[in-house]
Amino acid sequence: MLVSVHFSQIVAVFLARVFLGLLFFYQGYDKIFRIKVKNVIQTIYMPLVNKGVPKFLSVLGAYATSYIELICGAALIIGFMKNWSLYLLSFDVLFAAIVFGLVEPMWDTRHIFPRIVLLVFLLLIPTQWDVISMDNFLPIIKYIHINF
Repeated sequence: MLVSVHFSQIVAVFLARVFLGLLFFYQGYDKIFRIKVKNVIQTIYMPLVNKGVPKFLSVLGAYATSYIELICGAALIIGFMKNWSLYLLSFDVLFAAIVFGLVEPMWDTRHIFPRIVLLVFLLLIPTQWDVISMDNFLPIIKYIHINF
C-alpha cells in the first residue's frame, strides 16, 4: 500500500525519534559512566527493601534499565532496530513507573511524561513516515522486523 508522506511528517518523526533517543542515551550514559550503576543501586536499594522487594530485583532492574536506556537510546538516534528499541524502552518506562510508585506513591512525573508521550507517538505513527533511519538503508532489517 502506497502512502503519501509529506516532508513535514518525515522531519517530525525524525526529530521525535532522535530527541527521545538522546534523552534515553544520556540517561543511560550517566547511570553507567558518571554515576555508576552501583551508586544507582545504593540509591534505590533501601527504599525498595523497605517495601519488600528482594535485593536481586533492585540490582537486576538497575543494570537492565541502565543498559536498555544506553543501547536503545543510541539505536533510536541512528534509527537502527527502531521497533525493538521502542518496545524495550516501553518496558523500561513501565518498570521505572512501578519502582517510583513503590518508593513514593505521589512521585513527580515531569521527567518520565515526555518520554511516554514520544514513545506512544513513535509506536503509533505509520512506519512509512520514518524515512531517515538506518532501518531503511539496511535490507536485512526488513526480514527481522515483526509487526505486533
